[in-house]
Amino acid sequence: MVELDIGKTDVTNLANNLSDYSVDSQATDYADSGVDETTYSFPKATEYIGYYKSIPELKKAVDALAMWSVGKGYTTNNKSLVILDGLKGWGEDTFDSIIRNMIVVKKIVGDSFAEIIRNQETGTLINIKPISPERMRIVVGSNGLVKRYEQRGIDGSWKKFKPEDILHFSNERFADEIHGTSVIDACKWVIDARNEALTDYRKVLHRNVIPVRIIEIDTDDTTKRDVMIREYEDAIKKGEVLVLPKGTAEVKDNTITIQDPTNWIRYLENFFYQAVGIPKIILGGSEEFTEASSKIGYLTFEQVYITEQRYAEGDIWNQLGIDLQFERPVSLKDNMQNDEAANTGQVGFQPKEANVNLERE
Repeated sequence: MVELDIGKTDVTNLANNLSDYSVDSQATDYADSGVDETTYSFPKATEYIGYYKSIPELKKAVDALAMWSVGKGYTTNNKSLVILDGLKGWGEDTFDSIIRNMIVVKKIVGDSFAEIIRNQETGTLINIKPISPERMRIVVGSNGLVKRYEQRGIDGSWKKFKPEDILHFSNERFADEIHGTSVIDACKWVIDARNEALTDYRKVLHRNVIPVRIIEIDTDDTTKRDVMIREYEDAIKKGEVLVLPKGTAEVKDNTITIQDPTNWIRYLENFFYQAVGIPKIILGGSEEFTEASSKIGYLTFEQVYITEQRYAEGDIWNQLGIDLQFERPVSLKDNMQNDEAANTGQVGFQPKEANVNLERE
């Protein structure tokens, strides 16, 4: 008889075998005070440009932010208006398209650049020509200030620019880093997870049309096997039924039940828009939103694009010496305040509810 001793009980060691989630430490890319120059050349630029051109939700979200920020035009004095109307970029640009381009690039890569071209005699602004960050690098002095910019040519040589010869937009620069921060940095995992789920689910749906099957044939003759394979493939392509002599082959169902991933995909999609900071309602998706939630999303987004406008206005004034203001899209703030005043029973908090010492309305 087997002897069972309760004193021989033991436990597993899962705590040491399963590691807790942790985030890798990161240091800022700052200017080294011990050297004359520190450079930064955007090593992930091509990867992030690939994300922008391949991931539709990322492209449309960033495009929407740029459109809402500068899409309604701008106001400025007559002299500046004449100058800005004459800017052609690469030949087919306008000032509007140049600034929209720079906002998109800075959100995707972290920084965007354009060459400032002036009249050599008068110093008047003649043109602004965008340059891709993948061919640019920032050179910073030991004092932490931009010393110059450099553009890599086809032959590998570097063309130098003075700071005043480059229009530079930097996105959400952190601490004393010598570059901006891409929006992809924080939401790359979400983008990858969603597109992996979409790719996997597409395969599952495709296999519903052409299911995976195991076919057992009553021969090991490779010639006969190859004929059977061709006939089966041809029947599948034509959508016909394959008729075989009884006993020559047996088709076995190898269908695997896959959990419906649509809720996971939808969760990742919503998570993405939160991470990138663009409400989904802005892009036209309205089937999942109530009127109230849509208004709140719109109102929240107002501060996002207004902030982007103010950054662009400040950069243009500081670097080009042109004072302008981008037109603000239509606001819902006044509309929502009027609705709240007219429907006091449908809002979350009334003015007197903010102070417990006052009577409730």
